[in-house]
Amino acid sequence: MISPIFAFAPVLPEIVLALGALALVLLGAWKGQQVSGLVSRIAVLLLALAAIFVLMDHSATGLDFSGSFINDAFGRYMKVLSLAGALVTLILSIDFVKKEHFASFEYPVLLLLSTLGMMLMVSANDLIALYLGLELSSLALYVIASIQRDNLKSTEAGLKYFVLGALSSGMLLYGASLLYGFAGTVSFVGIATAVHGHASIGVVFGLVFLIAGLAFKISAVPFHMWTPDVYEGAPTPVTAFFASAPKMAAMAMTVRVISVAFPGILTQWQQIIGFLSLLSMLLGAFAAIGQSNIKRLMAYSSIGHMGFALLGLVAGTQNGVQGVVIYMTIYLVMTLGTFAAILQMRRNGMAVETISDLAGLSRTNGKMAFFLAMMMFSLAGIPPLAGFFAKFYVFAAAIEAHLYVLAVIGVLSSVVGAFYYLRIVKVMYFDESKGAFDTADWTSDWVLVLAGLFVLAFWVYPAPIVNAAAAAAQSLF
Repeated sequence: MISPIFAFAPVLPEIVLALGALALVLLGAWKGQQVSGLVSRIAVLLLALAAIFVLMDHSATGLDFSGSFINDAFGRYMKVLSLAGALVTLILSIDFVKKEHFASFEYPVLLLLSTLGMMLMVSANDLIALYLGLELSSLALYVIASIQRDNLKSTEAGLKYFVLGALSSGMLLYGASLLYGFAGTVSFVGIATAVHGHASIGVVFGLVFLIAGLAFKISAVPFHMWTPDVYEGAPTPVTAFFASAPKMAAMAMTVRVISVAFPGILTQWQQIIGFLSLLSMLLGAFAAIGQSNIKRLMAYSSIGHMGFALLGLVAGTQNGVQGVVIYMTIYLVMTLGTFAAILQMRRNGMAVETISDLAGLSRTNGKMAFFLAMMMFSLAGIPPLAGFFAKFYVFAAAIEAHLYVLAVIGVLSSVVGAFYYLRIVKVMYFDESKGAFDTADWTSDWVLVLAGLFVLAFWVYPAPIVNAAAAAAQSLF
């Protein structure tokens, strides 16, 4: 007989986060806001513990909870990325909330609950489990976006995200109901069997609505409308969280649904995903050119990068999924490094967010200027930095699948996008200085340095990430 403890081993990371969040709610309700710092530190430990449990799990692919929960190499890899994004952003938040005077014990608890929802999304093996994980994550994100209640922009960001998020959830649920009606099952494998090679018009409509809901979560065009306003309005660590962890989980969910549930109707979904990828790459390249706020610029940058990542999915091959996983890994590091630099943009105790505030940074803080420049070069895809290899893998998969037009447009979009990344480098190194920033806390400084070292040294020894991504992709096929 299997011990009850071992029976729950595949969901042990989720159990840690769920029980930890409940315990922290009770602690906060009992002690009040004076324990917000303690709650944040405990939440950091819980996220780290969950990540360790995921990394220690080397079991073969298995199904739990009547097939609703799947534990495979792909899920474990993407869970580690989601947990890493949540962990780093929470660490970056600890000092920020003190400076901005909005420390509350609810913030780390909501972040834990959102991360729990993301992990359930990643391991969802049917439409019901997918929706439950999605809503658990989204409901916490709505509140996190407006956590700074005295800030008008923050409350506006939360309201916009809530309204548009509710709309996208409705579209996804409608698509799921259509798929269930025409396929007769909510299981991804069951749907794949039912629609193999002969998708009816109802299945196609359901697929379109389902992808629309998923596209909102990764902020792919034309479901990107919330992204610039929420990125600008939310507190900077919250923006860093939105740009990192939820993106990992949403992309993992999209890849799993498309690859597992619809492999037999490749031509139908390939057109839809290709259209989203094309529009996202183009909008991300051109819309960011006129931005003066660096957080809005990062919003459009994120939209463009999701377009590049989707390019690997459009290929519909194992190499394409491997390219998506590698791309999301490198994108996570670049994004966290960039937002660690943005958090250091403070003068006289006040946060500044315009690109012009970085003027002459190389003469006042050479280390920050150098590593932020590395982030910009890597985001632009300039070799031999990590960002170049991220794009190389997805472009290679697209070319292998004979998607030459998409690959060419992707390369041209990358060239156009390089303009606004290099403009930041020009501002830092050639413009007249506006004065030094305040002394940065050690957490944001170290996150920036480690991210910079990663993008610089990735080409030296990429094998661990490439091999892990290959194993993750293989588990889906």
